[in-house]
Amino acid sequence: MASRNLINMEVYQLGAVANNKELLKRLGVESGGVSIMSKKMELFSFYIKALPTPATNILKQDALSIGADLAVPAGVITCAKSHYDCILIGTKKHIEILSRKELAQPFGLKTLAKELQVFLKAKSFAPQIMGIINANEDSFYKGSHFMATNAIEKIESMIAEGADIIDIGAVSSRPMASSVAVDEELLRIEDICDTIKAKKLFEKVIFSIDSYEPKVIEYALKSGFSLINDITGGCDERVINLAIKYDAKLCIMHMQGTPQTMQNAPHYEDVMLEVSDFFAKQIERCEALGLQRDQIILDVGIGFGKTLEHNITLIKNMKHFQKFSCQILIGASRKSMIDKITPTAVENRLAGTLAIHLKAIANGASIVRCHDVCEHTQALRIWEALES
Repeated sequence: MASRNLINMEVYQLGAVANNKELLKRLGVESGGVSIMSKKMELFSFYIKALPTPATNILKQDALSIGADLAVPAGVITCAKSHYDCILIGTKKHIEILSRKELAQPFGLKTLAKELQVFLKAKSFAPQIMGIINANEDSFYKGSHFMATNAIEKIESMIAEGADIIDIGAVSSRPMASSVAVDEELLRIEDICDTIKAKKLFEKVIFSIDSYEPKVIEYALKSGFSLINDITGGCDERVINLAIKYDAKLCIMHMQGTPQTMQNAPHYEDVMLEVSDFFAKQIERCEALGLQRDQIILDVGIGFGKTLEHNITLIKNMKHFQKFSCQILIGASRKSMIDKITPTAVENRLAGTLAIHLKAIANGASIVRCHDVCEHTQALRIWEALES
């Protein structure tokens, strides 16, 4: 007769683990082992473009020697071409070893090694929710239009619903939006700013000014706002200097063209590299003027000079932008990319919005700019519970 004390071995496959170290600690692994093993549980994949053929062959052998791998096209071994695209695959531990090993190698591998080390040092941030207030009648979603008294009521409602940041703009940036004079833009938000200041609402939540006009931005900063949401990506030095003067954060967004022209057949050779290069240049420019890295937020600009394919590529590979160690903003709320995937009126795009935003958070985004704060707060809390 079988013993009742017999324990049958069982096994189940783990899904994605958000916190490898915490899982190992709960298992009872010793502290030294937690550090070592957690790096073996995290898998990295890097797409490397135009690597010189000799470097490709060296990297392939070095990767295999430590248990990693390099996916390469046919013809590499015979050096049929001078350069090849390839995909490096390995655990965090593999990439650490390989990045040190390649520092001593020629053919551009030293540069690659340094770039890999940047990715390994990337910072991540806890997710935050940014509510949208449009103090105009031209934005594409009528449910976001609020003027004067109604705007304050909505702001207080968003605070109660769990918003961490509230973004207020007086000019629409939708495709083909009409331009607005600076004085008219300021007139639309003056009363809102004055009330925020008088009621000290800035003590309850972070306020963001969605503008690229220095006159408007400074009025908001004097009213207690502490974030500048600049769709022109910090191209105006005066905007950067205002962020420095008022110790505010600056959100740099990527946009190809202007709101009036951006959706006229947008084109990129490689959208990931071009957006990344833009961020690198703008961050360098901001830091040269005196803005600190931790004051910079990055926004890839979903729908701003992008096709559906461009938008999807940026969302799927958003983790790449963590290399800059800045907060990353995602703003796809009720946008037309949802309609292009599954035809839906603007009023019915909440479900699609939540799907995009949660995927973006899973891929590295840390600020979600949305029209529906209550629903996003609930979705984010559930997501965090599932990930923890």
